[in-house]
Amino acid sequence: MHKFLHALLISVFLGLLCRASAADAESNRSPSDTDSRQLWKIQKVLASKKYVDLTHEFAPGIPRWPGFPDETRKTIYWYDKRPDTMGSGFFSELFTHVGQMGTHVDPPAHFIKGLRTVDQIDPKEMLLPLVVIDVHEEAAKNPDYTLSLDRVKKWEKDHGQIPAGAFVAMRTDWSKRWPDAAKMENKDANGVAHYPWLESPRAEISLCRSQDNCVRPRNHRYRSGVCRE
Repeated sequence: MHKFLHALLISVFLGLLCRASAADAESNRSPSDTDSRQLWKIQKVLASKKYVDLTHEFAPGIPRWPGFPDETRKTIYWYDKRPDTMGSGFFSELFTHVGQMGTHVDPPAHFIKGLRTVDQIDPKEMLLPLVVIDVHEEAAKNPDYTLSLDRVKKWEKDHGQIPAGAFVAMRTDWSKRWPDAAKMENKDANGVAHYPWLESPRAEISLCRSQDNCVRPRNHRYRSGVCRE
């Protein structure tokens, strides 16, 4: 009986000691450890959400700005030996295309000499709250639809003010025409392209200044054939 009580007391003592050690270790945990545990929780939350892939596959012949050459690709390694490859044992291709092909990031240096290039942009700047202004019904009725500041203000009236630094996207559903370049350009008999855009360059500048962010519709030609200044 005494041996049983002795063993029980030792078990309780060891249990309390382990619990105290765990509590002490938790209190002495560095901020980086705590941040890591929080990141794990964030990762689990993100992994549980629904994802929508907005990208398109690269391939020769995809719609692009006419001032750029088409993509080219070549198999340089193949599983078996071939006379037209550099080697064998695995599959590898060589892709050649311009930097602004398909879905991409236009850094400030793309337009202004001396400003930041992509490698100089902090990855944190790529994580932004998303605001989607849905005008796909308007664009379906009028391919020359232009997003105005009044329409942006209406969005804010319905949903609240656009957060500073947000990524503002205009949904037109024009991507459903991909990869048919002719349908995307939507040229009339006179060769004029028709697709949604901003009301005017001044509207874009005004939005950027007032909200500290920008609306930027994306199209492979960058500018609608019908522009209103």
